[in-house]
Amino acid sequence: MQKQSPLQFLDMTEKIVLVTGGSAGLGAGIALLFAQAGANVVVSSRRPADETCQAIQNTGGKCLSLTADLTDPAQVTALFDEIGTTWGVVDILVNNAGIYPVSSLLDTTPEEWEQVLDIDLKAVFLCTQAAARGMIAAEKGGAIINIGSIEALAPARGHCHYAAAKAGVVMFSRTAALELGEHGIRVNTVSPGLVNRPGLESAWPKGYNSFIEHAPLGRVVEPKDVADACLYLASDAARSVTGAHLVVDGGIMSSPVF
Repeated sequence: MQKQSPLQFLDMTEKIVLVTGGSAGLGAGIALLFAQAGANVVVSSRRPADETCQAIQNTGGKCLSLTADLTDPAQVTALFDEIGTTWGVVDILVNNAGIYPVSSLLDTTPEEWEQVLDIDLKAVFLCTQAAARGMIAAEKGGAIINIGSIEALAPARGHCHYAAAKAGVVMFSRTAALELGEHGIRVNTVSPGLVNRPGLESAWPKGYNSFIEHAPLGRVVEPKDVADACLYLASDAARSVTGAHLVVDGGIMSSPVF
């Protein structure tokens, strides 16, 4: 019997992957990893993701940078139409785009509330719907990974809008998994803890150090940690995984309350 390497399950060669919010940070890390696995990567953002695409192309990968307001149904439709015309139907969607403002409950305006819910939740719905329609029409299944947050499970001051949106992402993903499974489309959520970025430790030393102190692994989450989880959920190694909520937080959610 011919042996199959476990690494073959993570091979994304010729897969078309769309990563939203991929111009920098976590989204850029996710896009780069999928490109390294062989995928043709589309990076969608409000501004051109030139640096992300350049990094991908420097490693010999293929990248397409497209701009769109993902809260606008017409622009989402146009985005998927352009991908279809250029490369074909999206095989894997990573809904990463989001904002993370700080505003107390009593100070949050209706406009601020709507903006966070639009970008962090409505955009997930619109992109998932558009991707699923293309996947169903192509009759080839697919994988959708939605980026949540540990704040979907535990609150933080100043984030009533963000926590509500991310909790919505988790339940939306489970419902989408329920409805789309018959079409061979898997939908899962990855919820990171505190994700490292340049300057984070100096900009927020109290939060940074507190996270390290309480996380069992004693470190913050790196973008690659989240990217690895996304690659797994998109791969054939996770072929029976759908409706799951994978928390990538260094174990901080398992820390004792007392």
